[in-house]
Amino acid sequence: MRRPDAPAVRVPPEVYWATTIMDALNPDSALKPEADPEPGLDRHAHRNLLLLTCCQAVGQSCNTMMFAATGLSVITFYHRPDLANLPVTMQHLGVMIWVFPAALLMQRIGRNIGFRVGSLFGMAGATVMCTGLYTANFLVMCLGGLILGYAVSCLQMYRFAAAELVPVSYRAKAISWVTAGGVAAAVIGPSLVRVTHDLVMPLYLATYAAIFVLHVIVFTIMSFINFPSVASSAAAAGPAESAIPPRPLWEIASQPRFIASAIAGMLAFGTMSFIMSASPLAIVGCGFPHAEAHWVIFMHVLGMFVPSFFTGNLINRYGVTTVMSAGIVLMLVGVITALSGIDAWNFRIALTVNGVGWNFLFVGATALVTTCYRPNERGKAQALNDLLVFSTTATSSFMAGFLQDRWGWQPLNWFSVLLMMAAAVAVIWLRYQRASLSPAH
Repeated sequence: MRRPDAPAVRVPPEVYWATTIMDALNPDSALKPEADPEPGLDRHAHRNLLLLTCCQAVGQSCNTMMFAATGLSVITFYHRPDLANLPVTMQHLGVMIWVFPAALLMQRIGRNIGFRVGSLFGMAGATVMCTGLYTANFLVMCLGGLILGYAVSCLQMYRFAAAELVPVSYRAKAISWVTAGGVAAAVIGPSLVRVTHDLVMPLYLATYAAIFVLHVIVFTIMSFINFPSVASSAAAAGPAESAIPPRPLWEIASQPRFIASAIAGMLAFGTMSFIMSASPLAIVGCGFPHAEAHWVIFMHVLGMFVPSFFTGNLINRYGVTTVMSAGIVLMLVGVITALSGIDAWNFRIALTVNGVGWNFLFVGATALVTTCYRPNERGKAQALNDLLVFSTTATSSFMAGFLQDRWGWQPLNWFSVLLMMAAAVAVIWLRYQRASLSPAH
């Protein structure tokens, strides 16, 4: 603690960011609060995080419903099971297309308006999906998925927005808390699919109508969240830090910690999407009813988000790379369970454990990537990270339907082992090169 009469020491912005970064890579303290921690969060910050968590819950429900309903709704009129998940793939492709415009728009006009624009795209995409299903037009459904990609690109930025609402020492917890909103999504999404899938004809038409309503709810809640304005964010950064020009994107992306965190996030989301997209088709293909597919997706999404209540604490206690490594191990355990049989409980346990592993790996990767950029670089750095993540997700969701139709469920899981091995290499590489990093990195 500095004595009250001691002269203030001005810390250059470069040193401050280097200190934050090195703390994230410290095996003993990764992303731990500093020895002299900042005061606890005030009621205003807690309120903002709670409302953002509600938006995460409702918005993620839409995403869950797309995964659970799209493949099964498409095969009701389009008899190409290998292409049944193409609208979901188009949604991921939409994320790749929209993520840079969405992130740069938020950097310019702020999170509040930017997120509500995302909700408007969600309403438009759900309307197009309803139209495509009602008219049995596969291409229109693909267009709807592409439009929904903008809403999903905004949804994925909630975790970054959470980190901006709190001090640095609370970042991992804030990301984890907001991600925990997916627990409610695990209940809301599959439950709405079960209730709405045969409410009106054709099947799943009411499901897409429900997605429209959920985006209206997100739009409304966003109106009550007080995000830092563009001007206040610049003022909080300080005049010296604001005067530092943003680095080129290639320089940010060439940092070892950015490379490792991006690869881990890509493979976490890619493998999860690979398994999740194929599982409804595999379950129905094994002779189980549609309701079993909805139940398995429910357990999977629950596994994805329940750990978020404590993932931030685990990162602070054991270090980010340790938690990421645990996530890889759990995802491999899920694959082994899937390979051991095709009973209902094999699907349930495999998808649940896969979800928990995804949480550890993805939340850890997100916490790590927030240490790679300065405030005036956040738009392009976050956009690049999500572009890389969803390029993998788009590929894996498309390949899931194709490989499930051509190879089957078990060969598809063997392919997932290769993806997890690549993620393990990235995390091990990060741990071993950490000692050679200097604050200049």
